Amino acid sequence: MNQAASNPGYRTTEVEVRGGTLHTALWGPEDPAAPTILAVHGVTASHKAWPELAAALPDIRIIAPDLRGRGRSNALPAPYGMPSHAEDLAAVLAALSTGPVVVVGHSMGAFAAVVLANLFPERVRSLVLVDGGLPLQVPAGFSDEQIVAAVLGPAAERLNATFPSREVYRSFWKQHPAFSADWSPLVEEYVDYDLTGEEPVLRPATRYQAMADDTAELHRGASLLKALEELAVETLVLRAPRGLLNEPGGLYAPGYLNTWAEKLPALTVREIPDVNHYTIVMGGTGAAAVADSVREALAVT
Repeated sequence: MNQAASNPGYRTTEVEVRGGTLHTALWGPEDPAAPTILAVHGVTASHKAWPELAAALPDIRIIAPDLRGRGRSNALPAPYGMPSHAEDLAAVLAALSTGPVVVVGHSMGAFAAVVLANLFPERVRSLVLVDGGLPLQVPAGFSDEQIVAAVLGPAAERLNATFPSREVYRSFWKQHPAFSADWSPLVEEYVDYDLTGEEPVLRPATRYQAMADDTAELHRGASLLKALEELAVETLVLRAPRGLLNEPGGLYAPGYLNTWAEKLPALTVREIPDVNHYTIVMGGTGAAAVADSVREALAVT
């Protein structure tokens, strides 16, 4: 394993999966028998979305891969989609955990977590879904391209852009409405990690096709709908009241998640105040609230 000298609790390893290896980070205790969670990032993100949560849970072992098509796992081949991610996550847990774990998924990672629990129930103790995991609210008849544009907007557009320097890419993110008031060294580290290539041609690490294929499943994916219909583990959904651009209303409209809670006995919904879709995990206030929910889930026997 590689370990960053600047953060003794952080190390990385590679896990064998279809087509190569999945780059995976760990924080917290070295002992595999320590309380452990699996943290699954969003559609254009990486494991670098989780340091705030790790800081809030220093005594918890956190396993956090770069998903197929993202970060330092971006060379892994298609197919993408929630079943593929579930297979990869199950391989990570088989290699790095000693039993079923609490799975924390953010945004698209929450959808992958739901499908993981359905396809590999022996690996999952319970779910904490952070602003994701339930079908997106998009107009009927939208094409896959329209879904990507409606849900992700600029987040998708930047994947086809190039940047001449790291500083230019940082400036792009510093102006982003979700981070303009919440910039931190950890956000900057997340942004720097997101780049591949060499100056003056730097590109975001996420493959556009991986993002597009996965986003299409977040509305009508058969594996997701089956997994929700058969949901068998205790599941907490944490809602952010503001969206990807820090806009009011959020990714999920007020009340929408409650309709799912009425249909699914295992599902509970909780709102985290004063956060947006990103800062619910990448800001100190949001990460602290997620950490509280994780501790609650770990305490349930």
